[in-house]
Formats: sequence, C-alpha cells, structure tokens
Amino acid sequence: MITLRLDSKLEQLVNNTAKNIGITKSELIRKSILEYIDKLSTPNAWEAGQDLFGKYSSGKGNLSAQRKEILKEKIRAKRK
Repeated sequence: MITLRLDSKLEQLVNNTAKNIGITKSELIRKSILEYIDKLSTPNAWEAGQDLFGKYSSGKGNLSAQRKEILKEKIRAKRK
C-alpha cells in the first residue's frame, strides 16, 4: 500500500475526473500509473527505427542542401 500526498488543486482534479468517468480515485491513480510506466517502456519513433536510419544511404551528404539542383539534374538526364 502506498500513501500519496497531493496538493489541493491536483487532489480536486483527481476527485472530479474520477467522479466524471465513474471510477474510484484509487482506480484512476492505478490506471494513470500503469499508463505512464507503459509509455516509459515503449520506444519512441527514433528509438524504434534507429538501426534502420541511414541503412540504405546514397552516400551523398548533400541531399538536403542541394535537393533542387540534384532533382533538376535527374530531370535533365531523363529528358536526354
């Protein structure tokens, strides 16, 4: 069992929220803690794809800075 101290504003928010959704304050706090812990253990987008980023690199380091010029060259080459 855990005893929890809340400031008056947060306590009122917990009371109102629990009442509005029809569950006890304890159940609301339990669900909130579980959801928070789950979010901590779930990787964000960067962590999930970190091993894939750059895997199929073109080897060109200037793609974002010179994207327009590179695209124009590709279009010209295709038209020839």
